Amino acid sequence: LGGVICGPRELIRGKIEPYLKHTGGAMSPFNAWVMMNGLTTLELRVRAQAQSAQTIAEALEKHDAVAKVLFPGLPSHPQHALTQATMDGPGTVLAFDLKGGKAAAFAFMNALQVVLISNNLGDARTIATHPATTTHQRLPDPQKETLGITPGLIRLSVGLEAVEDLLDDLETALAAI
Repeated sequence: LGGVICGPRELIRGKIEPYLKHTGGAMSPFNAWVMMNGLTTLELRVRAQAQSAQTIAEALEKHDAVAKVLFPGLPSHPQHALTQATMDGPGTVLAFDLKGGKAAAFAFMNALQVVLISNNLGDARTIATHPATTTHQRLPDPQKETLGITPGLIRLSVGLEAVEDLLDDLETALAAI
């Protein structure tokens, strides 16, 4: 079932739109059931994704085309010790900055075959996004720079695919730069 919200532009744009943007729409009963059912294996899935993310971060950190890898599971990360002391694992999302900026980032993403391109994160499939032109596109360049959103930055949300397949896909895409 759908619905319509009517009212003055100030109400819709000032109150309703930000609320919906931050909370999302209401889920259907079937989708709620599917989500609840999926929670039974969530821990196993996240542990597998985090293990793959660790392997990928370690491989990317050694690659010549990569200027920097941001992943709390790496000793090079500024909060690595804090992560070790306070968390069960470093998570499933990593970021890496490609040498060559935006052109390198786009060449890399265009060469991906297994990894999906999207501006979402947290799927069971591995997703790559280019924050400078998607999620953070509206920020002024100085603010992006302050946040570390460089033209060559790729954010990777690691899914459940075989890590060997992901590493092969990433290596092929890096070779295309």
